[in-house]
Amino acid sequence: MSDFIEIKIIDAVKKLHRGRINEILKNWNFLIPLFEISEYIGTSSVIPVISLSSCEQTEKERIIQLDTYVMTITITLPESFDSELYCYGYAHAFEKALNEDVTLGGVADRAIISNKKYTPPKKPNCGMEWELIISLRITVEGMK
Repeated sequence: MSDFIEIKIIDAVKKLHRGRINEILKNWNFLIPLFEISEYIGTSSVIPVISLSSCEQTEKERIIQLDTYVMTITITLPESFDSELYCYGYAHAFEKALNEDVTLGGVADRAIISNKKYTPPKKPNCGMEWELIISLRITVEGMK
């Protein structure tokens, strides 16, 4: 495993998707595609795009030497009758799993959802995609 905190954070979020989030989705009374973290392409699972960047620190975070990151998780779904429901379900499952483990398995000091954005297709019924964007703010004790 790498010593870079950024890789540890991304790996922890991927593990959350493969583990607890998929577990939550399996326990619901309706069928919803599970998350797959690989190069797989198909309709039976969803592959989130995870990106991480550092962000501006508050004065308090600078003083107590906390590094801050913004993570964006983008989930795109082909337009279907249930796409909107799936977006809400994924957001809820992610929020529930994160609230159970705000430290991402001890990798971070705290991870919180700062924004959820649901984007329908620009033109309904034309085969475009739904998009769910979840933004996280992650703080980690500074490595300085």
